[in-house]
Amino acid sequence: MPGKRLTVVVTRRLPERVETRLSELFDTQLRTDDTPMTRDELIAAARQADVLVPTITDTIDANVLAAAGDRLRLIANYGAGVDHIDVASARQRGILVSNTPGVLTEDTADMTMALILAVTRRIPEGLAVMQKSEWDGWSPGAFLGGRVGGRRLGILGMGRIGTAVARRARAFGMQIHYHNRTRLRPEIEEELEATYWESLDQMVSRVDVLSVNCPHTPSTFHLMNARRLKLMKPSAVLVNTSRGEVVDENALTRQLRSGDLAGAGLDVYEQGTNINPRLRELRNVVLLPHMGSATEEGRAEMGEKVLLNIKTFDDGHRPPDQVVPGMI
Repeated sequence: MPGKRLTVVVTRRLPERVETRLSELFDTQLRTDDTPMTRDELIAAARQADVLVPTITDTIDANVLAAAGDRLRLIANYGAGVDHIDVASARQRGILVSNTPGVLTEDTADMTMALILAVTRRIPEGLAVMQKSEWDGWSPGAFLGGRVGGRRLGILGMGRIGTAVARRARAFGMQIHYHNRTRLRPEIEEELEATYWESLDQMVSRVDVLSVNCPHTPSTFHLMNARRLKLMKPSAVLVNTSRGEVVDENALTRQLRSGDLAGAGLDVYEQGTNINPRLRELRNVVLLPHMGSATEEGRAEMGEKVLLNIKTFDDGHRPPDQVVPGMI
């Protein structure tokens, strides 16, 4: 007799092929509409699930875990970031947490370069003029931006994504500088022609473009605070495709409005969808709706990782992408 199938509850709509495969392998409850669950819905889902498949829009804190009961055994997160999950509380309750690392590296690095180019070359301004049919023809002084070749790129967080950004930026002729908790191996530094800065303050004061590529942890919250933002050159640009909480958004807005920072390209925000309205008004800012990982290939690969983590768990083994508190 085959054993009882795991009950898997999915909190958001996923790519069709991922949902189909989940339904084939497990007793899967799918979300019918692509909207975030309310807190009550999330608790109800956790209570009836052996495995919960949430996304970044689901806040799974200690109270949700306490209300979930004893049935839930695995949270197979659809995404790499897990700062929306209280991993320590889950562990205390014997609930494993897994994620989908690595699959979005290239997509996010692509978007980082796109934002660097969009801000420095004023692409959205040109696009807006064309869409409004306001272009009167070429002019020597119109839409003058800056050349990226030769500029110093500072990378805050030289993990998978930061390294992928560095490789792309080198192809554009940028000079690579970076700050990280640990220094890269000499052969990688040599390959990237990268300069390591132990002091973040010293690095941000010297670069022309700063790319934020570190995760959100208690130690990185507002790492780019008002004081550090003021250290940046007035001609510099900040790009963030990692986590909004790493940058003090109000301080960034003040710097941009006062002209003490030349521009910014943001794909993530400190308060989620609640973006500082003054930030929206600035012409030297490019705002995107968290599109860094939005490719069909990336979303499918995320689903494949979720499937592998659940299947491995169902087979009695540790999920290959299990998240351990303290190592996030």
